[in-house]
Amino acid sequence: MIMASSLLFNKILSRLLHGSVNPDILNRQKQTPLMLAAMHGKIECVEKLLDAGANVLMFDTVNGRTCLHYAAYYGHFSCLKAILSSAQYSPVAASWGFVRFVNIRDGKGATPLHLAARQRRSECVHILLDNGALVCASTGRYGYPGSTPLHLAARGGSLDCIRGLLAWGADRLQRDSSGRIPYMVALKHRHGSCASLLNPTSSEPLVWPSPLKFISELNPEAKALLEQALMDANREREKSILKGGAYSLPPQSHSDCVDDNISEVSESELCCICFEQVCTIEVQNCGHQMCAQCTLALCCHKKPNPTTASITPPVCPFCRSNIARLVVVIKLENHDETDQDSVDINCSKINKTKKLRNLNDIGSSSFKGLSGVSSFGKLGGRSSGRVADEWIDKQ
Repeated sequence: MIMASSLLFNKILSRLLHGSVNPDILNRQKQTPLMLAAMHGKIECVEKLLDAGANVLMFDTVNGRTCLHYAAYYGHFSCLKAILSSAQYSPVAASWGFVRFVNIRDGKGATPLHLAARQRRSECVHILLDNGALVCASTGRYGYPGSTPLHLAARGGSLDCIRGLLAWGADRLQRDSSGRIPYMVALKHRHGSCASLLNPTSSEPLVWPSPLKFISELNPEAKALLEQALMDANREREKSILKGGAYSLPPQSHSDCVDDNISEVSESELCCICFEQVCTIEVQNCGHQMCAQCTLALCCHKKPNPTTASITPPVCPFCRSNIARLVVVIKLENHDETDQDSVDINCSKINKTKKLRNLNDIGSSSFKGLSGVSSFGKLGGRSSGRVADEWIDKQ
């Protein structure tokens, strides 16, 4: 079974498992078939072993690591997802605790997040953070004692890992046992672009507002939109930091495509906070709509700390009601062209009036906060609001 797991002999493994063979049989290093399958990225074997009840909470004698450590270390994110998904509904979650399992330490005090950050596995870093990995946990004897995932990402020189860790609230000023901050580690290993982002004097990035209840309850589609908005906003910050220096970021076509398509969209579909992006997020239960970028700016205005148990949640900037949930806007089919032309003519006049009213009448503290978020360069200097389509009809 050990050989079948490591060499992807699916049929042999299936026959062995159906023959009541113990799925947790050990080799000389006390490694299980699940560890070896995760180590080699054999997702089919991982799934078969998990279905057969393989124990995810077993340690080897080489480094004191589990299957989760090996999946993160070697960057096999599909195996990592399968193990985490299985652990959520296994006896491990009930007896040990799922979050405790995500932050399990090996023989040298390293969590799976430490290993993924050191090995430049940005996909695994994102998955682990999304499942409750502690972004500021310190190592024991792994690497330099007291190193955080950000120290290890700085040592490895992975910009993607550093972006992900900073976006989840990693502390740029946390020191290891030698008194070094991640910025100093990046400089020592000559990762100049990483050092620029880790420089304590540079502007702080937006942080994913994970403590907010409605953020933790996002559906996958809404979460993907907001995460992309977070990445785009922080990427703009990176450009301003690296501008004029010896380091630059590769051009990205995504933002350009969004800007080019905005002119083809009806004004009634534009977010009336920035007047540049299409409304993609709806606030429930009031029904007001914003683009993903402005929604994220609203949630990240107070720079929430992931270690804080509770923070004051933002309210809808239009009606000041509590935000119960964020969902993706459902686009309705367009009416015939003649009706649409007449609507566009009327909407253009209404939108001009609406912009002035929103500036004067809806000048709430939330809008003032949005216009002050420096990470959104295009949002600075603009404050307005979008009301539901029913409001337009009433006018």
